[in-house]
Formats: sequence, C-alpha cells, structure tokens
Amino acid sequence: MNKIIVIVSILVGVGLVGLSVIYFALPANSLPHFVPGYDPTLLRHHFTHGVGSLLLGLGAFAFAWFSSGKK
Repeated sequence: MNKIIVIVSILVGVGLVGLSVIYFALPANSLPHFVPGYDPTLLRHHFTHGVGSLLLGLGAFAFAWFSSGKK
C-alpha cells in the first residue's frame, strides 16, 4: 500500500511540475482549454498559477520522499 501512495504522489508531482512549465511558457490565450486560467482575450502569462503549481508539485515530491523512507 505504501508503494502505491509513493508512486501516485510522484506521478502527481510530475504532472504539476509539467503544468507549471506550461503556465510559465504559454500566455493565457494559448493554454489548453481544460487548464484553469485559460482566457482567449488575455495575452499575459499566469505566473502565480505557475508558482502555485510548482510548489504543489515539489510538495508532492517531498511527500513521496518522506513516505518512502525507513520507519
């Protein structure tokens, strides 16, 4: 059970870090339609969404690291 939680948290961390790269690289009108923050009228980047996604991804990696340690 513990290995499943670690694997899922690593996958969530990779997804969130990837999402933060998308937020930093693309303006709001070029984001995929399913991503929060998509607005066809905005030409600016969502840096706060990117920072939040990056911090959550790093938190998921930290959770996986501490969960996989010895008891």
